Amino acid sequence: MTPFQYIERPSVFSAKGAATKPVYAVTPADLEEESKFEPSALAWAKAAGFKAEAGALLLMPAGGEVGSAFFGLGNDPVEAPFVTGRLSKLLPAGDWHIETAASSSLEQLALGYGLGAYIFNRYKSDKQRDVRLSIPETVDAADVERQLAAVFLARDLVNTPTNEMGPIELEAAFRALGEYYGATVTSIVGEDLLEENFPLIHTVGRASVSPPRLLELRWGEQGHPRVTLVGKGVCFDTGGLDIKGAANMALMKKDMGGAANVMGLALMIMDAGLKVDLQVLVPAVENSISGNAFRPGDIYRSRKGITVQIDNTDAEGRLVLADALAYADENPPDLMIDMSTLTGAARVALGTELAPYFTDDEALSAKLMEAAKAEADPMWRLPLWMGYDKDIRARAADITNSPSGGMAGAITAALFLKRFVTVTKSWAHFDIYAWVLADKPHAPVGGEAFAIRALYRVIRDMAAK
Repeated sequence: MTPFQYIERPSVFSAKGAATKPVYAVTPADLEEESKFEPSALAWAKAAGFKAEAGALLLMPAGGEVGSAFFGLGNDPVEAPFVTGRLSKLLPAGDWHIETAASSSLEQLALGYGLGAYIFNRYKSDKQRDVRLSIPETVDAADVERQLAAVFLARDLVNTPTNEMGPIELEAAFRALGEYYGATVTSIVGEDLLEENFPLIHTVGRASVSPPRLLELRWGEQGHPRVTLVGKGVCFDTGGLDIKGAANMALMKKDMGGAANVMGLALMIMDAGLKVDLQVLVPAVENSISGNAFRPGDIYRSRKGITVQIDNTDAEGRLVLADALAYADENPPDLMIDMSTLTGAARVALGTELAPYFTDDEALSAKLMEAAKAEADPMWRLPLWMGYDKDIRARAADITNSPSGGMAGAITAALFLKRFVTVTKSWAHFDIYAWVLADKPHAPVGGEAFAIRALYRVIRDMAAK
């Protein structure tokens, strides 16, 4: 099945049967094994001083034109698994194939190339470079392409500015994804959120001209393992009445990165036809300012009945997630994953490249770490340290949405969410950044998918059993 595409993009891979030129993907050690190469090609590489450093490209002539290329993988390809993303920017136009890659995974080389070929040109005249790579016959091309489609979807959604990706437009993309794969999609919008007992989602989003909503997708068959994905869909975050400064508000179109990531993960699950009973929940809101915006000091009763004191309107993500998690927990799945761009504290702890996660399920954590390593999709576990649970208690309500003191902010946010997941046995909370700050071989500056390829592997293994 052709992967769903939210924004159309040209293919980055060669058509089957296309005539292709070779790219010799090599390490410095490979260059010492002279029998692997034509003597003239190896002589050319040595004369040019090519040493196979990671990302280095050397073009080789043949009959008056470029005939092949050497590409460096570096001394330890494991340290740069997707360095082939540079090929899409360095190779001349045409069709190419990986000729040698004895030290690396052909699947990762193909995936890295595809990831690096991404371009977000919806609002610019930049053209996709006419460079294509042939996927080796030994690689599962469909799986590589669905992983790329998932990452591209997440990137596209995050990169789209809020004037074209508010709650209404996010619902349209959510519905399009569900409809493509034959899923059932429903939404609860505006004042209906109060009627259906989602008071915190309504509270956070009520000040926007785009009404708040809870989106739900159901796919698969009952009787299969039940998987619930919950994604924070704050399409823009002013900070509310505790308004952010201009510098901190500049990237807040990415505050729906959790929603974008779970949508990408759902794409892979549905496209692969995994035998799971899938539920996806996205509370989609805009945290705006108007006369009816929620205020510091307000107290609201959540769907679960827990009262929440609002000590900072800029700690809104945990509020919308609380109602969605409580709803999911009423019919507990076998596995629940939530993803959100929740705290700056998570970035202070692990930086912008590692996906922090929290779970009490030791077996799940072991599977996540194994999958992260296998898929080169990094993540790291942070503790659900119950010693800090006292910090989220409030004077006038059950809990506060913003503990004082500023310590362990990622942990206290996770403990806040834990209050709303009391029945589900296997739950993990991901506090992701959803953005790349500096160009990488496989990822340009902009929206990014975090941990979803590893999560796909875990869910795929779960479904297979």
